Amino acid sequence: MVYRTHVGTLDSYEKGLIELDDDLQKYAFSNIFEVAGAASPFERVAVVQNLDYVAEVMRVEGDSPWYAAPHDEFALVMDGEVSFNFIKLADGQRPSHEGGAVQLGAKPNGPAMGRVTARRGHQVLLPEGAAYQLVSSKPAVAIIQTVDGPVTIKRWSEICTLR
Repeated sequence: MVYRTHVGTLDSYEKGLIELDDDLQKYAFSNIFEVAGAASPFERVAVVQNLDYVAEVMRVEGDSPWYAAPHDEFALVMDGEVSFNFIKLADGQRPSHEGGAVQLGAKPNGPAMGRVTARRGHQVLLPEGAAYQLVSSKPAVAIIQTVDGPVTIKRWSEICTLR
């Protein structure tokens, strides 16, 4: 038997299925491109959770608000091209909450740290102590690996296949 792996895109994906000899309601199964397609730009919708840790799907379209977290995060670009802008935060600007990203009210006034442009399959470190902004001229999809926090949106009943 030959198996082939096909990686989808926001515009073209095939939703898979799970074959289990168990109650499907014990498992979460969703398609990241379907979730991103139904989301508003820059919503961070959780698609995986393990204790406090989440993977959030984000539809990137235009210029995002600025975000920061009290810990490192990672972004994995799944479709399209995304630029990440970084600004160093002063000690008084760093998030003081327990975990997860927060949306900042405005662009921070610290020094620019640089910019990373990433495409499908590229992973980008979103470092502690830095604010970051995602930018894409066309719709793109990223997965953010982080801690469940203030901007994490949970739509389990809407995004998970239960039958």
